[in-house]
Amino acid sequence: MAIYNDSLAHYITKLFAPHDPVLQQIYEAIPQRGLPAIAIKPEEGRFLQFLVGACGARTVVEIGTLGGYSGVWLARGLPADGRLITIEKEPKHAEVAREHFALAGLAERVDLRLGDAHDLLPRLSREGPFGFCFIDADKLSYGAYLDWALANVRRGGVIAAHNAFRGGEVLNRGNHAPEVEYMRGINQRFADDPRLLSTIFPAGDGMLVGVVR
Repeated sequence: MAIYNDSLAHYITKLFAPHDPVLQQIYEAIPQRGLPAIAIKPEEGRFLQFLVGACGARTVVEIGTLGGYSGVWLARGLPADGRLITIEKEPKHAEVAREHFALAGLAERVDLRLGDAHDLLPRLSREGPFGFCFIDADKLSYGAYLDWALANVRRGGVIAAHNAFRGGEVLNRGNHAPEVEYMRGINQRFADDPRLLSTIFPAGDGMLVGVVR
């Protein structure tokens, strides 16, 4: 019987992912600055930081920066000479994120690229291979982003994608909304692709994770 719930999420956060003043300020500032309040949860951030360190990534690609909260967790998992390349389409989001990376003392480690990921990723391929790719942007483009990651993340590297549960709606067979149906398909792709050893980390809204074989 599954027992994971909000109380256990709080327990994990308190033990392993408590906010320091910088993370707390960034987390609170995102909705205050008019950005969507859709940042990952602290325990998800800690999990991403853990994965970056565990797979020995030196360069991380993040697709979807928002206000920089997830990027801070990712960058903190890198070695001192590591680099986070994060892609954001919205200029306002990018402006806020740059401020937050500077606040966290990570400006020198983060390369924020403004533009549409569909345009930027093909050019970015020349800088690979990469050790880690985190996908958390427009949901109906996850398939294209996954294709790119599979071609550009090295063997032993990790591909992660957020919102695997779509608020639990992936289990609601009466919900045929495009993003819900699409995410069901992405979850199945992670499960079936022989190039990946995959699972879903069931915290927050579900984190798809695959190790490249």
